[in-house]
Amino acid sequence: MKALILSLALIAPAAAMANQELAQKKNCMACHAIDKKLVGPSYKDVSAKYAKDKDAAKKLADKIVKGGSGVWGPVPMPANTQVTPAEAQTLAKWVLTVK
Repeated sequence: MKALILSLALIAPAAAMANQELAQKKNCMACHAIDKKLVGPSYKDVSAKYAKDKDAAKKLADKIVKGGSGVWGPVPMPANTQVTPAEAQTLAKWVLTVK
């Protein structure tokens, strides 16, 4: 049992890092950072804003793929054509875990 708990403890941070790596690979980090505003809001701010929204992962995944505007100010978020819908879902779920 201890081995299982230890294994899970080691896997969880690796999974979170893998999604940050996906964000870097797909150029999300060019406009977003974990804890500070760049061109777009920080991932911490996005996570906080959508914390109580049960449809947040779907909304964010759609914005990643299609782009959007007006939610965080006048600068639009362009569509990320490098991201598949499945990757967008992974990224959105990860963003919502950033605290």
